[in-house]
Amino acid sequence: MYLEGNTVPIRCNLSTLMGKNRYKIQDVCEKTGLARGTVSNLYHDKMQRIDYDTLEKLCKLFDCQADSILEFYLEDEE
Repeated sequence: MYLEGNTVPIRCNLSTLMGKNRYKIQDVCEKTGLARGTVSNLYHDKMQRIDYDTLEKLCKLFDCQADSILEFYLEDEE
């Protein structure tokens, strides 16, 4: 079962994208208008959910598709 132990089989790759672009959390906040807490939770992969508007802003900032930001994985791939 995927939700065993409250783990969700989705990873957020925001920190990787930010590293490639040399962005800090504050840079992403300023460029997207997103709250620091939202960006921080996504950066540290501690999100519980993501709003479509948030995902759209990040996709526009990094000129990418949603699957570049969020990645589904199977437990045995870890």
